[in-house]
Amino acid sequence: MDDIPYLARGVNLLGTDSSVLVSSSKYLNSPKLREWIALIALKKNGPDFPPAAEMHQLIPILNELRDFDHIEAMFTEERKVNPKLDAWFNEWFCSDYSIADLKDCAPGTLGGIYYKTATEGNYEIQIVPNFEPKTQWEYYSLRSGQTHDYEHILTGGGFNYMGELIPYWFRLATIHTHIQNKELAGEMSVLSILGTTRYVIRTMLHYPQIWETALECIQQGISIGRQSDAFWMAKMEDYWHTPLEEARRQLGVRGAYDFDTQEAGDIWGEVRK
Repeated sequence: MDDIPYLARGVNLLGTDSSVLVSSSKYLNSPKLREWIALIALKKNGPDFPPAAEMHQLIPILNELRDFDHIEAMFTEERKVNPKLDAWFNEWFCSDYSIADLKDCAPGTLGGIYYKTATEGNYEIQIVPNFEPKTQWEYYSLRSGQTHDYEHILTGGGFNYMGELIPYWFRLATIHTHIQNKELAGEMSVLSILGTTRYVIRTMLHYPQIWETALECIQQGISIGRQSDAFWMAKMEDYWHTPLEEARRQLGVRGAYDFDTQEAGDIWGEVRK
């Protein structure tokens, strides 16, 4: 025992007759996910393969690994002890507006800020194409995409690469704050934790000059998620004409401030000026 390095003690690998990798982790067992994680953790950024394309790859990989029947059962049980979640599912509201519907929102209102940001940045307001959700999981996934940009605004995360860290970590904190079943909360957070891994690891490896900015974004997202109401379930159209600070107050958004991350985001994205 004394000859075994301290950090190597306790290793007791199991034997197997399998000719391929076998693990107790469904994630490690996925060749597609292993390749994706290696790519997104170690690569530098470039215009040939933007971060959005990385998420487009990830979603179907995770769908192959999810036990959707078990997820549905967990949602159903959670609704019995979580009245707000139950009411959210009962309403089953889905957005169907276009960006032109926000053009009359006054500057400084939630809708006005979103309209200005979307039109000046030429953003699509639907991260994924609209569809009619058939299951509770599909509804959660659809609404997560439909409210993401509002979460940017409400949490103070700029619409740039570094600003993405704030809504990512808000989600990672708020889901566990407002969902009692932690296994379910974990399933609801897999996409977020893998998505934010790209920013955390690549910042340290390739863009350490903006690490402090990344830390502040992460801290802000966690702080908002842990002390705020579950405003990720809000019907954002009801707050289009509400000034931002008042919208934050009405929605129970606490600890948010507008954080200018544009310069750091351009460094991370290797944006050429």
